[in-house]
Amino acid sequence: MTAPTPIKIDFVSDVVCPWCAIGLKSLEQALHKLGDDVAVELHFQPFELNPQMEPDGEDIGEHLARKYGSTPEQMRQNQEAIRQRGADVGFTFNMDKRSRIVNTFDAHRLLHWAALEGSQAELKQGLLAAYFTDGRDVSSRDVLVDVAASVGLDPATARQVLDEDRYAQDVRAQEQFYQSQGIRAVPSVIVNDRYLIQGGQPAEVFEQTLRKIAAEG
Repeated sequence: MTAPTPIKIDFVSDVVCPWCAIGLKSLEQALHKLGDDVAVELHFQPFELNPQMEPDGEDIGEHLARKYGSTPEQMRQNQEAIRQRGADVGFTFNMDKRSRIVNTFDAHRLLHWAALEGSQAELKQGLLAAYFTDGRDVSSRDVLVDVAASVGLDPATARQVLDEDRYAQDVRAQEQFYQSQGIRAVPSVIVNDRYLIQGGQPAEVFEQTLRKIAAEG
């Protein structure tokens, strides 16, 4: 029996990025199809779509209009396309529940801690669902603690991490590293520190690329 090929994946993303939710689901489907052919080490790396966002966030319609020049009709069409893509990969977008774009730095600090606790993937999924499915404010420390607890992390420690500003320097350093590597859009999926797959690609694209990389050994 052939031993599985080790593969390291750095998934650079933000928890308020809809294509990151889609891309992650697609990647998971690809990994499921690869099965025991690969042994994947998956890390979630921080990227802030809006690093200068005020603590209380911004109305999503105003934000998209200002940032992309989108009209209400364009926004509606884009949201429907995203909702459909999400449904295709098993992720539920409830766009009507999501009214604000928020600051995500605290969420990234909590994800850094969750990695040390061995529960980063679970927290990542929980935060994406909290924001896009349930319409919760993932800049709220109360919400972050609640989501952490829901995936089995200790809520008291989660609160301490947030209130004591832990891992702020670590997260900033990681963000700056990926920016220095030319990452300007997410999701950016980096395989074995060498190969880059960008965007919310279909599962087939992830699967084909990962099989090719695994075959190269």
